[in-house]
Amino acid sequence: MLYNMRGKLIIISAPSGTGKSTIIGWLMKEHPELNLAFSISCTSRAPRGTEQNGVEYFFLTPEEFRERIDNGEFLEYEEVYEGRFYGTLKAQVERQLEAGQNVVFDVDVKGGVNIKNYYGDKALSVFIQPPSIVELRRRLEGRGTDTPEVIDQRIARAEFELTFADKFDTVVVNDDLATAEADALSVIQDFLATE
Repeated sequence: MLYNMRGKLIIISAPSGTGKSTIIGWLMKEHPELNLAFSISCTSRAPRGTEQNGVEYFFLTPEEFRERIDNGEFLEYEEVYEGRFYGTLKAQVERQLEAGQNVVFDVDVKGGVNIKNYYGDKALSVFIQPPSIVELRRRLEGRGTDTPEVIDQRIARAEFELTFADKFDTVVVNDDLATAEADALSVIQDFLATE
C-alpha cells in the first residue's frame, strides 16, 4: 500500500562564514535520497536578480509582514534592520511536511532555537561551529565581499551566536569541510531513520 509519509524538520544554524550554506547545498545535491526541501521563508526586501516569489522567498511588504506577525502566522521571524523582516510561515512548513518533504531550515541561531522549541522531538537541530573565531575571521576576509567594519560586526555577532550551541541537538565543527559534511549527513540519516 502506498501512502504519503509526513516529512521531518532539520534545522541548521551557524554563524556567518561557517560553511552552513555550503554543507546544506552539498546535502541537497549529493543526497537526493534524503528528500530534503528548503523551507521557503518570507522577506520584506525586494527580489534580487532572478529571484522569484514562492521560489527563493515569499516577498511581502513590511505592512503585510507586520499583519501576519500580529495574526501569529510565523513560526519564527526577525526584523534584521528597520522594516526589513525575514520569517517562516507555519502554514508553508505544514504544506511541505504533508507533501512528505523533509524540510530544511537555514536560519539564524535564535530562529533555530524557536523552531526547535515549537516542534520539539519532531525536529533535529544542528549547529555548525567554526574551529575558532580566528579561523572564522580568516574565512570572512578571504571571501573579499565585506568591508573590515562589516567583518568586525559579523565576528561580534558570531561570538554571541556561539553561546547558543548548547541549545542544539548536535554540534558539527567545520574544521575540514568534507568531515563536517560527513558528520552532518550521519546525524541527519540517523534522525530520519527514527520513527
